[in-house]
Amino acid sequence: MRVLITGVAGFLGSHLADRFLAAGHEVVGMDNFVTGSPDNIAHLTGNGHFAFFEHNVTNFIYVDGPLDGVLHFASPASPRDYLELPIQTLKVGSLGTHKALGVAKAKQARFLLASTSEVYGDPLVHPQPEDYWGNVNPVGPRGVYDEAKRFAEAMTMAYHRYHGLDTRIVRIFNTYGPRMRVHDGRVVSNFIVQALKGEPITVYGDGSQTRSFTYVDDLVDGIVRLFERGTSEPTNIGNPNEFTVRQLAELVLRMTGSASRLVQEPLPTDDPKVRQPDITRARTVLGWQPTVELEQGLAATIDHFRGKLP
Repeated sequence: MRVLITGVAGFLGSHLADRFLAAGHEVVGMDNFVTGSPDNIAHLTGNGHFAFFEHNVTNFIYVDGPLDGVLHFASPASPRDYLELPIQTLKVGSLGTHKALGVAKAKQARFLLASTSEVYGDPLVHPQPEDYWGNVNPVGPRGVYDEAKRFAEAMTMAYHRYHGLDTRIVRIFNTYGPRMRVHDGRVVSNFIVQALKGEPITVYGDGSQTRSFTYVDDLVDGIVRLFERGTSEPTNIGNPNEFTVRQLAELVLRMTGSASRLVQEPLPTDDPKVRQPDITRARTVLGWQPTVELEQGLAATIDHFRGKLP
């Protein structure tokens, strides 16, 4: 196959490119480095099966030659990014998705949208199945990301129903692993960096809110399975093992040997109290479930950050 990956220089996009290339496929990568990093794809320089062009996905996309797939991963994805880049986040979810769908339609290529568990908002149903419509505050500070992805899903389904485009929607739950940025702003990277620096570990609220953490290799495996043999229905890909934020902080402290102390900060607006995927669909349709335990994945992620910090 020959596939286009938008946001290829991001944390997830770069791992996805590696997976497709390792399977013998060709990858055309696109990024404008707003939140992605050239370092994430530097190892692909000179790979004859990888081509890169710097481009903003919200503008018209032209790719020479055939494409079998378009995987739309371009978007700010961490709370720090989308709170600092609210307009860009909304534009990449709307205009960017429209342009990416357009090139998929022109090439008669399969389209996969990287959506998010944030479409469920602060959920009133637990765990969250795909048929739950969510509890989102559209005018709150997090609404720029939540609604951008909800609109992107609606646009993807419109192209599927109206144009007959072969589409997939993956709802990604909290993912961590190597190539996360030092200042990413997500809970796993925050805790590891603070612990390695000996800084206080910032826990928002009392730390009783829960998250489900998926190691990046597991996530990529689920996404590839969805792309290859999934359906047009949204599909949760995440780890159903649920941990409190305080449990994560204590585990990071133990694994890093850090003497950092925990400090509590006010809970951010609309911060979800619980987050756990119902992965029944992924298990039954794709034969997928995560295999990497949190401690195993954290060990690799801590090693990554040790190499990034001075």
